Amino acid sequence: MQVILLEKIAKLGGLGDQVSVKPGYGRNYLIPKGKATPATPANIEKFEARRAELEKAAQALLDAAQAKADAVADKTIIIEAQQGGEGRLFGSVTSIDIVEKAAAMGLTIERNEIRMPTGPIRQTGEFIIPLHFHADVDAEITVQVIGID
Repeated sequence: MQVILLEKIAKLGGLGDQVSVKPGYGRNYLIPKGKATPATPANIEKFEARRAELEKAAQALLDAAQAKADAVADKTIIIEAQQGGEGRLFGSVTSIDIVEKAAAMGLTIERNEIRMPTGPIRQTGEFIIPLHFHADVDAEITVQVIGID
């Protein structure tokens, strides 16, 4: 299935690229989410008419993501959690906990922007958590988990 991308998508292409994707991915994800449109002659014409507007919107999103990344740079979130023996936690620290503590610090981080490839944090210590704000903007934040008895 040929589609025209309406925004930059990692590992697929940039704004205005015509790419071939599997039909299910196009029909069930890209088109309903407004990330792409089918590459018909009429849609190509409409896209070219709106290209400047879409590029301006994409640049605004990129600038906002870069501002968020600059705001969280070199920040440390301290989370207190109940601990058992040997630094293990009762429960875990998840992305929801990180979002709540960041909001308390005045940082705006969404839950879907937090990448925790190894899953929730289950022990005390200091952890570097990757953040993904935009296809071109990634950042890191330090989460320090302190155990309380």
